Amino acid sequence: MKKLPVGIQTFSKIIEGDYLYIDKSEIACNLIEKYRYVFLSRPRCFGKSLFLDMLKNIFEGNRELFRGLLIEQQWNWEVTWPVIKIRFGGGIHSQETLCKNLFSILNDNQKRLDILCDEKEDPNQCFAELIEKAAQKYHQKVVILIDDCDKPILDNIDHIPEALIIRDRMRDF
Repeated sequence: MKKLPVGIQTFSKIIEGDYLYIDKSEIACNLIEKYRYVFLSRPRCFGKSLFLDMLKNIFEGNRELFRGLLIEQQWNWEVTWPVIKIRFGGGIHSQETLCKNLFSILNDNQKRLDILCDEKEDPNQCFAELIEKAAQKYHQKVVILIDDCDKPILDNIDHIPEALIIRDRMRDF
């Protein structure tokens, strides 16, 4: 009997660790083929982070992780896309913390994609620059995956004015 992947949100750890995995790759393939933008709304701890990590691995062409899954034969593994993954995991209790967090996330993506952005003041401009440079460098459309997009607002729900500022800032982003 396989181990349950309790608390594991990384697709590669589940596959490489031989944990129990229910194949959702066909769902991923259908979403990718039928839609340009997808918003997945599910309760917390419902597998969204794991699903996004699986999508990241699909777009990055990590075929070895999908051996024996339905998508292995359905996907063109020769084509890969640059992926920008944004995860709002930590506590964000002010607009300043949000900006610092955004720059940290964007810097991580720059390192992973081997891109250096010139913008250092405005995370919105840095994000736009990162998308543009990734598309130019890889000659491909850029995939953007955003996880826990409601987290900054939920962190500040007891401070309505700050939550509204953060909501507006995220809308710009």
